[in-house]
Amino acid sequence: MSDVTVTVRGEHEARIAPERATIRVSVRTDGPDRTAVVERALELADPLRSGLVERKAASTLIEWTSKNLSVRAERPWSNDGRRLAPVYYASVDFTATFSSASELSLWVTDVSAWEGVEIGWVNWHLTPETNARVEREVAAEAVRVAVNRAEAYATALGRSAVVPVEIADVGLISAGAPAPPTPSMKSRAMSFDMVQESGSMSYEPDEIVIAATVEARFIAS
Repeated sequence: MSDVTVTVRGEHEARIAPERATIRVSVRTDGPDRTAVVERALELADPLRSGLVERKAASTLIEWTSKNLSVRAERPWSNDGRRLAPVYYASVDFTATFSSASELSLWVTDVSAWEGVEIGWVNWHLTPETNARVEREVAAEAVRVAVNRAEAYATALGRSAVVPVEIADVGLISAGAPAPPTPSMKSRAMSFDMVQESGSMSYEPDEIVIAATVEARFIAS
């Protein structure tokens, strides 16, 4: 009985609670006088910066960064088509990384009421060490799924053993023809809910999903 080539895919995914939350917060001002707009933006940004320094010192914050002041001008149009005097816009952007959703919620509840403060996106993520470890585990399990699938095919064909001859990320083995590129290892943060009750905000993140897909080729004999 001749050998049979078996080509299969293996998939696996893991769901993990986020370990970090990085949020972007901006301070924005605008007005007709450039100097006044810049000074006001710096004035409003100062307590935000001081608060982040204090939280970092108290270990309720992992890290934070801020960008230099950004200033731009626009000349709006009037209803009758005339260009009006310039309006100046100034902004300072901050990012802050928390290890606790509750600490993030407390901080956002506090600063969101401040003049000129705009709350931006939140990126939920894992530490680099956890992400690397889980990616390895998920990839290994995807390979095991491929092996089990190949063995099931071989048994159905009346073969007693399978020998691996090729393994690759998904799309690199496809009956000898190139396939459209598809991510073989991916990590994504699920959506999160921001609940506002009695003047407070609470972030409730979903789990992060790390998934892997492999293609493998075996000889069944």
